[in-house]
Amino acid sequence: MGEFVSVEVADQIATIRLDRPKMNAIDVQTQRELVEAALQVDADDQVQAVILYGGERVFAAGVDVKEMADMSYADMSTHSRTLQACFTTVARIGKPVIAAVAGYALGGGCELALCADFRVAGESARLGQPEILLGLIPGAGGTQRLPRLVGPSRAKDLIFTGRHVPAAEALAIGLVDRVVPDEQVYTAALEWAATFVGGPAVALRAAKQAVDQGAEVDLDSGLEIERLHFSGLFATDDARIGMRAFAEKAKAKFTGR
Repeated sequence: MGEFVSVEVADQIATIRLDRPKMNAIDVQTQRELVEAALQVDADDQVQAVILYGGERVFAAGVDVKEMADMSYADMSTHSRTLQACFTTVARIGKPVIAAVAGYALGGGCELALCADFRVAGESARLGQPEILLGLIPGAGGTQRLPRLVGPSRAKDLIFTGRHVPAAEALAIGLVDRVVPDEQVYTAALEWAATFVGGPAVALRAAKQAVDQGAEVDLDSGLEIERLHFSGLFATDDARIGMRAFAEKAKAKFTGR
């Protein structure tokens, strides 16, 4: 457990919780603690799904602008690598990850939510990439992950204007996957995460890697990535359990091996 980022595990679901008052600004220390949390839940075989959560009031208002304001080009040239590496570590957690978004998810906060596989937002949530209003552009993956999720034109709209997107619009454009009453955000994410508990953990990791890696290459290369993962799963106990259960018309009881 870090000062600003904690990990709680219950019923094989890990919650990575940001708690840096007042707005969960993601400073260097928080980035470091996020990396540690992501590596921890990824390596824990008892964890089968992960929730990213910033609390009932705010998900994360962004990377700490006050900390960056006096950085030189040389400073940021180095820091930007660390910043992107932090978010990439979260994106590469090899388990289903759900961002539970309450309140603001802006700038780095939105980019953190983009690192999840799914996003649940409260009705009053606001998401966006307002860096352009500071004379900057997103630097933690927003110019890359956002267009891959919502398409280039919609991504450019959000990045060029810096506007805040209400939850209903975010749902309509595919920026979030579900919108629920504000007080149900974490519960809804928890219920979704629970659907992955008891599943074939190795296959879920392979599926996530195949989709994410395949999105970065041409179709033929993507199909080869899929083929290798698919054939490799025939070496797992879960594949044998699953196919045997199918043949016997029974429910598979996966072991995660």
